[in-house]
Amino acid sequence: MTSTFILQLTTAGPSGGYFIFGIPIEFILFGLTLVGVALFHNHTLKVAITGLVAVLFYKEAFTDFSLVEHIIGSEKHEGEWNILLNLFGLLTGFTILADYFEKSGIPEKLPHILPNDWKGGFFLLILIAILSSFLDNIAAAMIGGSIAHVVFKGKVHIGYIAAIVAASNAGGAGSVVGDTTTTMMWIDGVAALDVIHAFIASFAAILFFGYFASKQQHQFRPIVTEFRKHVPVDWVKLLIVLIILVGAILTNVYLEFPAAGVWAAILLGTLFRKAKWKLLPDAIKGSIFLLSLVLIASMMPVEQLPAASWQSALILGFVSAVFDNIPLTKLALEQGGYDWGVLAYCVGFGGSMIWFGSSAGVAISNIYPQAKSVVDWVKNGWHIIVAYIIGFFVLLGTLGWHPHAPHKITKEIQATELKSVTQ
Repeated sequence: MTSTFILQLTTAGPSGGYFIFGIPIEFILFGLTLVGVALFHNHTLKVAITGLVAVLFYKEAFTDFSLVEHIIGSEKHEGEWNILLNLFGLLTGFTILADYFEKSGIPEKLPHILPNDWKGGFFLLILIAILSSFLDNIAAAMIGGSIAHVVFKGKVHIGYIAAIVAASNAGGAGSVVGDTTTTMMWIDGVAALDVIHAFIASFAAILFFGYFASKQQHQFRPIVTEFRKHVPVDWVKLLIVLIILVGAILTNVYLEFPAAGVWAAILLGTLFRKAKWKLLPDAIKGSIFLLSLVLIASMMPVEQLPAASWQSALILGFVSAVFDNIPLTKLALEQGGYDWGVLAYCVGFGGSMIWFGSSAGVAISNIYPQAKSVVDWVKNGWHIIVAYIIGFFVLLGTLGWHPHAPHKITKEIQATELKSVTQ
């Protein structure tokens, strides 16, 4: 028995490393980390850091891996420092941005325009999706969840809670500032226009799950139409939100460093409205958690993944419901060759099928603790699973599968050609 098991351990080629039953040990450690995140959702930061340390120890001890080279980069490898630093800056900066928007008075105005029957809940989901297209999907889900708590008098059906998360993920899927996964693609070199067609799938999906979730909520607790709260709009805070978004776009185009624009705009905004700095400690903890998973994913032997195809993209959507979509996106970026709009929809919206599959789901569970039941989420949010499949095939049927050349290779070729011309 022992000798049979040992025979399953084989050297993984010239770079070193081992397999267990044909699976690279890196993937096993990564999988165990993600399982730990799913099971111990109150200790996710500790689990992620423990997994990172385990993978680093294995890579350093049993392969020719160099952490310094991996972070800083070399002639053969583009360093990870850029995406890690940008993600940290964007995740923390978007927390400040979301607070500016939430305190601008606009969220309090939104319930005034909601219809007074089941269509009120449906329209709220549409508004959440729209907010998510230019705000972070976490912020959109939190704002939407807060509004739902008010207009439904605290009685929100778990199927509708799942729909709030799905709407925020659907709205962010086609926007590079709407979801952490699409922001990662943007930072990594994927053009903003290469993900925008994900909105086609998102639109089809939200029509389906929005109808059924709104009906569920209306039967559970109808919307309170007499709700009125007069709050003046702070147009200066709205202007700061706009400046932050414009800063991110401009600095990404010209410097390939959007976090610089975000924080420059935030610091400029503090001259007119005070930023809520006390939000940063929790934002930093959340960012370290996500960056730990991203760094682990960047160390995976991506040549061992299935070839990029629409079938593998569809499967990644289901996987992202169980495992966090951030590291899955990183793996896909390392591999390259996907239709980025299709992938953005899959990993972005697919994570809605279970509460811990996306950052928005994890965030909203703080408002609605009942959301942490996987059985209740899937049972009552069945329409999200069906909507994911419908949206995927609507997108595939209308535009088809158009994989992009691995963008990192393309950038390296362009740099080489430019250097040759210069010489």
